[in-house]
Amino acid sequence: MADQKKMVEAITSMDEDFAKWYTDIVKKADLADYSSVRGCMVIRPYGYAIWENIQHIMDGMFKDTGHENVYMPMFIPESLLQKEKDHVEGFAPEVAWVTHGGEEKLTERMCVRPTSETLFCEHYAHVINSYRDLPKLYNQWCSVVRWEKTTRPFLRTCEFLWQEGHTMHETAQEAIDETERMLNVYAQFCEQTLAIPVVKGQKTKKEQFAGAQATYTIEAMMHDGKALQSGTSHYFGDGFSKAFDITFQGRDNKPQYPHQTSWGTSTRLIGAIIMTHGDDNGLVLPPAIAPIQVIVVPIAQHKEGVLEKAGEITKQLKTFCRAKMDDSDNSAGWKFAEYEMKGVPLRLEIGPRDMEAGQCVLVRRDNREKIVVKLDELETKVPELLKAVHDGLYEKALKNRENRTWTAKNMEEAKKIAENNNGFIKSMWCGDLECELRMKEELGLSSRCMPMEQEHLGDTCVCCGKPASKSIIWGKAY
Repeated sequence: MADQKKMVEAITSMDEDFAKWYTDIVKKADLADYSSVRGCMVIRPYGYAIWENIQHIMDGMFKDTGHENVYMPMFIPESLLQKEKDHVEGFAPEVAWVTHGGEEKLTERMCVRPTSETLFCEHYAHVINSYRDLPKLYNQWCSVVRWEKTTRPFLRTCEFLWQEGHTMHETAQEAIDETERMLNVYAQFCEQTLAIPVVKGQKTKKEQFAGAQATYTIEAMMHDGKALQSGTSHYFGDGFSKAFDITFQGRDNKPQYPHQTSWGTSTRLIGAIIMTHGDDNGLVLPPAIAPIQVIVVPIAQHKEGVLEKAGEITKQLKTFCRAKMDDSDNSAGWKFAEYEMKGVPLRLEIGPRDMEAGQCVLVRRDNREKIVVKLDELETKVPELLKAVHDGLYEKALKNRENRTWTAKNMEEAKKIAENNNGFIKSMWCGDLECELRMKEELGLSSRCMPMEQEHLGDTCVCCGKPASKSIIWGKAY
């Protein structure tokens, strides 16, 4: 077991240095590596397999709600980006510009897409003519570039993978319904697939997306009490339609402007998985997106029949889950530590004594519980245990959020909480920007969202004491 101990000690404890613990897992679980390109990462096969599973499940959810996939160009001419004033101002500090094609200077510089609203709008102006052409429910899987000053793998990189939905609707209400519907899709995905509880809510005007009339978010809490914005959905109204002259003939035979939405999630979700479920032994993966759901480890594999039996079991498992057998010559202890590090939800151990008894041992990654299972019951027991791992991860994450959520009635209470804890602070808010800025300046807290499920926590604003009717969540965030 010396090999196992050595590997575990290589991870910094999350209580000692949470940021170092995070990057240790990214590297040692083979999720990503650094590259020579500033702020960009190499997503390694295991990390990319997680993203592929996320993409596959989420893409199915989008298609179930009527969306189609398209692909837009990577480059956006500056004149196109300039068409929506608020939008370009919001992204200007993050834009990467292309000024030369080969050795020739471009007559107009182009940006590498930070997001694709303008490209979709240009296209929609060509293909939307009548109310019969609506709604347009498009989604794109691609990479985008935002020239970040500070980066961390998966959480914030200059280039990252994501999906961006862009839709057009006949009426404002249809677009608003779409915005909320896709927020609910994101929340469902995080909770039912990633085992991450989230708070759904609306961003303040200060925090909303550039050019949007309203931005909605799902906020997740990490192990250390900090928030992670895990998906956003935006209602644009008809602002972009007017800027790009997108019109359609309405049912009254008069020209009208369609109403627009956009919504996106990214590889940041992998960072959320690490920081929500990981522990000091490495990654802990929700079964639904784990590249390997069950790792089969032969015990005393040099003995007659063990490898053959392990191979037979692996073949059976592959008919109903993602399974792999490790028949390498590494020690059993090394294998245990390796697949704990990689967060594999279940480990199946099979050795000579197990074979004689017609059984095996299953070990859960989330709580290390060992369960002896008859071999002829695997098809029933493995799915049950995978579900139990998901449920256990969700409940643990929810408990962490509940234990790190407090209510403050005034600034004195909020300050006391913020000085001694990381987590969510719930309060009432009057809606004034001055109070929002004061929370940031004095307590280091940003507004996370105004929850869709509002609570009556009092009658006055936590900052100024004036009448308040909206509850809000404050916190420190990644």
